[in-house]
Amino acid sequence: MKKIVVLGGGAGGLELATRLGHSLGKRKHAQITLIDRSQTHIWKPLLHEVATGSIDINTDGLNYRAHSTKHHYTFKLGTAYEIDAINKTISLTSISDDKGHEVLPARKVDYDILVLAVGSVSNDFGTPGVAEHCYFLDSHRQAERFQQALLTQFLRIHQLPGDQKLNISIVGGGATGVELSAELFHVAELLKSYGMEEITSEKVNVELIEAGARILPALPERIANNAKKELELLGVNVLEDTCITEASYEGLMTKKGELHKADLMIWAAGVKAPKFLSEIEGLETTRNNQVWVKGTLQSTSYDDLYVIGDCCACKQANGSFVPPRAQSAHQMAALVHDNIVAGFKGQPLQEYEYKDYGSLVNLSKYSTVGSLMGNLMKGSMFVEGRLARFVYVSLYRLHLIAIHGWFKAIIIMAAQRVGKVVKPKLKLH
Repeated sequence: MKKIVVLGGGAGGLELATRLGHSLGKRKHAQITLIDRSQTHIWKPLLHEVATGSIDINTDGLNYRAHSTKHHYTFKLGTAYEIDAINKTISLTSISDDKGHEVLPARKVDYDILVLAVGSVSNDFGTPGVAEHCYFLDSHRQAERFQQALLTQFLRIHQLPGDQKLNISIVGGGATGVELSAELFHVAELLKSYGMEEITSEKVNVELIEAGARILPALPERIANNAKKELELLGVNVLEDTCITEASYEGLMTKKGELHKADLMIWAAGVKAPKFLSEIEGLETTRNNQVWVKGTLQSTSYDDLYVIGDCCACKQANGSFVPPRAQSAHQMAALVHDNIVAGFKGQPLQEYEYKDYGSLVNLSKYSTVGSLMGNLMKGSMFVEGRLARFVYVSLYRLHLIAIHGWFKAIIIMAAQRVGKVVKPKLKLH
């Protein structure tokens, strides 16, 4: 029986393992294994809500092991640090408990077909002090760490007399930085409902710092302009053309020599694939460690190695790269599933063609702006308000359907609606 390993349980990896489990694992045509460094999955576009406490990973996350038993694949907990593509083995680090005692030794996992879906991590571009003083939002663990620090700072503001303010600087004007900026004001307003009457949006100073000419550089200019206008109405100080050269305990230093003091600093500027990918013998990678692929999403070096999601360097016909978005990971997962199944049947493989269904940015409860249809029609249709919010939420629902099926996804959606009524609106621990 062939062994198919999906490395990485993000949106694309989990959807692919689920599909393969039903098409090949259930019928015992192949052994499907999903490997991830975490026990729990959360849709990555929601990490900024985990970071503010709007979402509780303990109730809104998905447990891989429980999910795997119902969808005919095996889950292994582990962090990959080396891949031998010639001998087809993956090396996983050892696992220790909170006291440092080794629970599982370093292991090796064999495969016949490997799918790399390890996503991306923040790129600090080697900026001094960033790793030591800034928070990142690459995983739910990092998001929860920031949430604890944010809650501590809010408690400080609430209990100290005087006109105390919380200064938060976010570096990176992409979707994560923009959405987090708006969510912070929403959280400040909600805290009044939990006995923190001293906390108001006026006591939160949020700076959004972008090195480029405008925020949301990957999206159409009209979306960026509308998002900027909405953020400024909330009170966000949007700084464009501002390059950060150093981070310290006090704050962030700009290229012009200006110090922006901050109590909390979040780095969300740029992404790169994990470094170990560039160390795989024979694999062709970009300077950001992404793996070059052919049109079939097989790596250019090994036909038994597929790549999907943020770690995939896939060039389109117009010369641009497929953007690192949830919709592209979803599309890639579907194609790789079909190609793996086609390979089992001796059928020809399909070429990947990215379909841009538009871009949406959710500014918490205040607004949602974006464009629909993308390259499916001449130009795009600008949307905002309730329609845009509906479409944004629908993207998450499509993910739920992909990993749970229609019936269970509908039950989960209904449970989430009930949860909004009975559960606290914020995680306060």
